[in-house]
Amino acid sequence: MHVSVAGNIGAGKTSLTKLIAEHYNWQAHFEDVIDNPYLDDFYNHMERWSFNLQIYFLKSRFEQLIEIGKSNKNIIQDRTIYEDAFIFAPNLHSMGLMNQRDFKNYLSLFELMEDTISSPDLLIYIRNSIPNLVSKIHKRGREYENTISIEYLSRLNERYEAWISTYDKGKLLIIDANDLDFVDNKKDLDFVIQEINKELKR
Repeated sequence: MHVSVAGNIGAGKTSLTKLIAEHYNWQAHFEDVIDNPYLDDFYNHMERWSFNLQIYFLKSRFEQLIEIGKSNKNIIQDRTIYEDAFIFAPNLHSMGLMNQRDFKNYLSLFELMEDTISSPDLLIYIRNSIPNLVSKIHKRGREYENTISIEYLSRLNERYEAWISTYDKGKLLIIDANDLDFVDNKKDLDFVIQEINKELKR
């Protein structure tokens, strides 16, 4: 079983991934943000470092998927390779922060990778409003995220909604987290677990 958690910056992906892993005793694979050598530079100078950052994430996610493919364990993954290719990289390109040459190179690399990977059995998308995302980003206090603009988050949210509306690579569960606190409220977490159980039984 391979389950992935998707959502915008600050949506609660890592927290939910940890909670799901603990509940089902699944192995968790997290996004590489601590050891990522480009994040600080990217948020301070997006145009210069966008291609480097996206290539790093693409490589990291591809390595995860290779490992998941070899595993016989149940896996829960924090963010998918599809979000890199269909949301973050195109958004940077459309904002003029990644030039056409780099974007074309990036997409060609992703397409080569996509031919060798399997999509998750279940994708959990955490939906959040911009004010909710901003609040959570500020609450967790990562210094490199201080410069993230409302416009940037809004563009990402629009792309997430467009991507999810046409997602057809497997089962999809949408969790509207605007009125949920699955981290500190056990009832809210129980609700999410119940929704996951319904999908797993289908």
